[in-house]
Amino acid sequence: MKYRQVEAFHALMISGSTVRAAEIMGITQPAVSRLIADLEHSVRFTLFDRIRGRLVATPEARLFFREVDESFRGLDRLRAAAAGIRDYGEGTLRIGCFAAGSVSLVPAAIRAFRAKHPDIRLTFHVKSSADIRNGIVDGQYDIGLAADEIDNSGIDSQVFCSYAGVIAMPKDHPLAGHKVITPTDLADIALLGLVAEDRARQRLDALLGAEGINPNYALETPNSATICALAEDGNAVGLVNPMVTRHYAGRNVVFRPFEPNVIFRSLLLYPANVQKSRLIREFSGILLAQR
Repeated sequence: MKYRQVEAFHALMISGSTVRAAEIMGITQPAVSRLIADLEHSVRFTLFDRIRGRLVATPEARLFFREVDESFRGLDRLRAAAAGIRDYGEGTLRIGCFAAGSVSLVPAAIRAFRAKHPDIRLTFHVKSSADIRNGIVDGQYDIGLAADEIDNSGIDSQVFCSYAGVIAMPKDHPLAGHKVITPTDLADIALLGLVAEDRARQRLDALLGAEGINPNYALETPNSATICALAEDGNAVGLVNPMVTRHYAGRNVVFRPFEPNVIFRSLLLYPANVQKSRLIREFSGILLAQR
């Protein structure tokens, strides 16, 4: 039994005539008849009776067609899967992101991506930068966004952005009248700080220490968005990653540049030594355009 014979049988069963089957297959009518005869020889039972000049499927042919049709449905699924892999990789995209990028930047990229590809299934996890890096290594994520304090071994990475940090504060805070905040402005001010292991926090503390200022941290958190929320409702101020500030436009919090600059640097992460699918490349491009 050969595939071409089965294909002719399937075309004849769904079309009802050798003429139409020949059109479907792009061959001649005699060629279809030969393939059917060869298939009957292979299966060793009659597939069609000729009644009043028409081919009529035998009961055995109808039973056989159930299996053939199911096989062709499986081939259709394989073709669809191949098309999905060709065009979009696996048809799924698993995204890991650190907190600062999850506030507005990555959600905006996801919305733009889904507008173009509504059938692609996405997962989006927000975790610490270290967890995102480990998830990339373990194969949990196809693409990750993390702060630069991670261990770069075992992954492929590229710089996503480098932003100068800004000071978040309530609109009515005394420092809101300043165009630029300097280290001396933060002396004796209640501060909302990132956790001590954060590199931006360490750079800020070094600048304050160089001016002889012992920072007065009222609260510490790993998330810039948390600092913004607390600054909005309180009287403390804090250095934040500018990635989160667009989410707070028009609210009771303002942002002022800090000098000297404290840089927040973030990285795009990918599994090491794995060629990026079209799906990943396209999402990366959309994400980079959101910066």
